[in-house]
Amino acid sequence: MSNLQPLNEVIPDLKPFLHTAWDKSAFKKLTTIQLYTTRLILEGKDIIAESPTGSGKTLAYLLPLLQQIKPDQKNTQVVILASSHELVMQIHQHVQDWSKQSEIGSATLIGGANVKRQIEKLKKKPQLVIGTPGRINELISQKKLKMHQVKTIVLDEADQLLVSEHLAIIEGIVKSTMKDRQVLVFSATLPDPVQKTAARIMNSPEVIQVGNEEDDRPNVTYLYLVCEARDKIDWLRKLIRNQEMKALVFVKDITTLSVLAEKLDYMGIRAGVLHSDANKQERAKAMKAFRDGESELLLASDVAARGLDIPNLSHVIHMDLPNEKTQFVHRSGRTGRLGAESGTVIAIVTEIEERQLQKFSRQLGLTVVKGTIRKGQFINNEER
Repeated sequence: MSNLQPLNEVIPDLKPFLHTAWDKSAFKKLTTIQLYTTRLILEGKDIIAESPTGSGKTLAYLLPLLQQIKPDQKNTQVVILASSHELVMQIHQHVQDWSKQSEIGSATLIGGANVKRQIEKLKKKPQLVIGTPGRINELISQKKLKMHQVKTIVLDEADQLLVSEHLAIIEGIVKSTMKDRQVLVFSATLPDPVQKTAARIMNSPEVIQVGNEEDDRPNVTYLYLVCEARDKIDWLRKLIRNQEMKALVFVKDITTLSVLAEKLDYMGIRAGVLHSDANKQERAKAMKAFRDGESELLLASDVAARGLDIPNLSHVIHMDLPNEKTQFVHRSGRTGRLGAESGTVIAIVTEIEERQLQKFSRQLGLTVVKGTIRKGQFINNEER
């Protein structure tokens, strides 16, 4: 069986440019979420889809939408809303990779970027637009982005979009499209209140939920270390001292992040910083340095790191535990993503945080192994 066959079976009359892109990709088959959603999207159904981070959600909606876009019609047909600048740019990279050799045009619209340049992009009449809600709403209001022929709206990382502060804008954007629009809602976590909010702007949506046991990601190992709060940075130093790692390190707030960055710099450890208060250029510079291997660690707050897809990320390290298990899922899902061999998640916790971590592990059905560090290596307490 050729590696094209599974995609052909799900998408009849697959367009040649998608044939070519699939052939060049490393994928042998569609993932679970892609199999569940592709046919429904092609049928024009509204979908609420929940699937673990790293399980291939972006392609789950992009493949059928790229198949359906009509390149000969010079108008915007699909709008994808995303929760952060980085996620917008990642989705756009996927679009470019998978639409090569097609006549499909695409554009990104994000806040903080030059609005005049974005208006120039729109004059080229791209069939697909990806952007953050604020900037897209602004350009709709200025009548620069024409929505009356938009057939499909996608909400990526929907649990970050369908919150009270964004809801009026999201609803306005959706209502500006065609009356028989298609709305696709995707996220790694979709609590019941978010699903109910989503359903209000949708037409009898199909709900697809892929659990951890069904997804197609590589193995992820969950480990943790217990120490006093003041000793956390020393444990982090020991952890990275004797082994090569490409690690995303999560902290609870921007103040803690800045203090940690200064201490690591004093220790001679190269660390980039990614938080929501940084401007577009600062965030892009930090991401590039990390991807290029110029920095060993990338320190991040929750909001800034949502949706990030960093190739070959070996570790996610929780310096502070999040308040909610959903945030733990989103953070940890940055490693062991589709196409990787494996990933490791390490939490450095106090005794009080250990109880919270055990609660998360029970709720999420995860096995979390306690250990210590010797000569830079993690030692499983049960095997000592």
